[in-house]
Amino acid sequence: MSDDIEDPRPPRLDIPEQLSYSEEHAWVDDSVDPAIIGITEYAADQLGDLVFIDLPEVGGRVEAGDEVVELESAKAVQPLVSPVSGVIRAVNNGASEDPSVVNGDPYGEGWLIKVALDDDEPELLDADGYERIIRS
Repeated sequence: MSDDIEDPRPPRLDIPEQLSYSEEHAWVDDSVDPAIIGITEYAADQLGDLVFIDLPEVGGRVEAGDEVVELESAKAVQPLVSPVSGVIRAVNNGASEDPSVVNGDPYGEGWLIKVALDDDEPELLDADGYERIIRS
C-alpha cells in the first residue's frame, strides 16, 4: 500500500480477548465471581471525557437490558445497559469520585459494577464479534 493513501479503518481499539461484550458496548469478565462489568474503550471514546457517573445500590437486582449506570460527559448522558442478570455485589466508588479513570483505563481501574450472575448464560459476543459490530 502506498504511503500517501490513508487507511480507511479506524485506529485499533483495545478489545481484550478474555472478556465478553454486548452490542450496547459493555464488557463482562465472568471468569471471576462476582462478574465485573464496565464500558468498552470504544464507548468511552465515543462519550468523551466523563464528568459524572451515577452507580446503583449494592444489593439491588438487575436484569439483562436494564439501564443500570448513568454516564455523563460533556457530549451526552448515556446509560450502561446491563448485559447480564443478577445481584449487584459491588460498585466502583473510585470511578464515581473520579470519572476520568473510566476513560483512562476502562478495562481495569475503570470497571463499574460487580454482579453475582444468575445461572442462565447471557448471550454475549466474543472479542471478534464485538469488533465486527463497531467496525460496521
